[in-house]
Amino acid sequence: MVILVDTNIVLDVFMDREPYADDARMIMSKCAEREVTGYLAAHSISNLFYILRKRYSPKERRGLIRNLCDIFRISEINKEKIISAVENDIFSDFEDCLQEECAVEAMADYIVTRNLDDYKTSRIKAIEPSEFVKLL
Repeated sequence: MVILVDTNIVLDVFMDREPYADDARMIMSKCAEREVTGYLAAHSISNLFYILRKRYSPKERRGLIRNLCDIFRISEINKEKIISAVENDIFSDFEDCLQEECAVEAMADYIVTRNLDDYKTSRIKAIEPSEFVKLL
C-alpha cells in the first residue's frame, strides 16, 4: 500500500499532540518498517523545519529531517506540479493542491491527513490516521 502523509501527521508525532500522536506514530512506524510505502511532499520538509523551530534546535531539526528522509520517499516539487496546482481552482488551498499532485504522481492509495475537508475534491482518497490504522 502506498500513502502520502500530510504534514499534520508528522507534526502530531514531533509535537506529541494528543490524542493524535499514537496513530501518527503507528503510521510512521509502518513506513519505517517498509510495511507501507510512505511519501512526503518535498515542501512538507521545509514547512516542518520552520514550524518545529520553537520546540527544537536547528541541530535537532536537521536530525529529525534526516530521519524522515530515511523513513519516507520524498515526492519532488517541480514546475509541472506547481503549474498544475496553480491552474487547479477546485482546491481552495494551494499547499493542499500540491500535496494532491504529489500523491497522484506517487500513485498513492490514500492521503493520510486529519484535514479531510481540505481534500474533498482530491483525485486520491483522503483518510484519517485512525481509519488508516484500522486498515493495517
